[in-house]
Amino acid sequence: QVFLAWWWLPLPFLLFPKLKFIYEWYINDKYWARANWMVLEVKIAKEIDRPLKAMEQVIANFWTLYDPADFKEKWFEGKYLLNFSLEIASIDGKIHFFIYLPGAMRKAFESAIYSQYPEVEVEEAMDYTKMVPQDTPNKEWDMWSCNFKMMKKRCYPIKTYLNFFEPTQEIEEERRVDPLAVLLEGMSRLRPGEQLWFQVMLKPILLDSEDDWKLEGREELSKLLKRPLPVKDNKTIVGEAYNLLFHDKEPFKGEEKVEPLLPPELHLSPGEKDMVQGIENKMAKSGFQATIRMILLGKRDVFFKPNLRLVLNLSSGVSTINLNGLKPFMTTKVVPPAFFRDQRIYIKKRKLFRRYINRWSYNFPHGGGTLALNPEEIATLWHFPGKAAMPASGLETIESKKAGPPANLPVG
Repeated sequence: QVFLAWWWLPLPFLLFPKLKFIYEWYINDKYWARANWMVLEVKIAKEIDRPLKAMEQVIANFWTLYDPADFKEKWFEGKYLLNFSLEIASIDGKIHFFIYLPGAMRKAFESAIYSQYPEVEVEEAMDYTKMVPQDTPNKEWDMWSCNFKMMKKRCYPIKTYLNFFEPTQEIEEERRVDPLAVLLEGMSRLRPGEQLWFQVMLKPILLDSEDDWKLEGREELSKLLKRPLPVKDNKTIVGEAYNLLFHDKEPFKGEEKVEPLLPPELHLSPGEKDMVQGIENKMAKSGFQATIRMILLGKRDVFFKPNLRLVLNLSSGVSTINLNGLKPFMTTKVVPPAFFRDQRIYIKKRKLFRRYINRWSYNFPHGGGTLALNPEEIATLWHFPGKAAMPASGLETIESKKAGPPANLPVG
């Protein structure tokens, strides 16, 4: 009789996590729909002599959009940290730079870009992902896609633009080696009917509760420097009383530490010193959660699958053995023998295509990611090419920047 009367009592406790997830998904989805998403195209000038440090400063200014939600905004308005996306697309061999962002952020992004690149133009454009059949792959269009992940722990940096030359004051822009040169040159050689899309989705992060990559970095530094990891104090009064009575140990007294004669830093090899310096330099700058993906697609009569080696050219160019790098994963490949191989390949292609055009991260709708990058690393992956790295063809540039009328112009 008690069970029949109170069988429903545990249900609220059992269903609460599921109901909480559904409610949070619902209000987050409504907040995302109100963001007025738009695509901005950055039309670059024919000659850009700005150093890559300028793009790093632009990315650092993007981080100032960090605006976490308080309790009321999170649970009543559905507010959460929105992503933005930096993209490069080669359409029929013509290269374009795009930014996908909420409409409210447009002025802040334009100000950040114009502050370092006054010669470029930023205009609202149509979403290029909507200009191909939305049911790709189909009878006329085929595609290949992949995401990227890091080779080591996220606290290790990838190879950045600073490692492509000696950063001295006397160096000229023409002498710099551009990490995107191979990718852009390959993009410019695509034929009509072929397209290659590259996407870097970003979300500013600060706290360890949002992403623990800096906590991971501090632990990795402790291992490299042979420092003891912080130990949680789990001592209790009962346990210490037991040790005093039966083991004659002084209560709440830690173990004596023997200091080494030489500091651990002096025992590091040159490679280990580079790792320590790289982790510390990466952690010293603001961080972003990142999702990086690429799609190669085209009409079946011109689709040339070996062009996917452009993906490997990008990943190998920013990878080092002792630090970190990028490598493809979650590709559309299914290795035979496999049951229903063709059907599985089709499902994977559709899934990756939808994630790209909808700009979804892995933990949608909260916008998480698997990578952690700082502005220096992001500027290496997405920047405007200088004169030395400008592809021979394919990159549409502007001859001169449009300017408004002078302030003192008389009005009739």
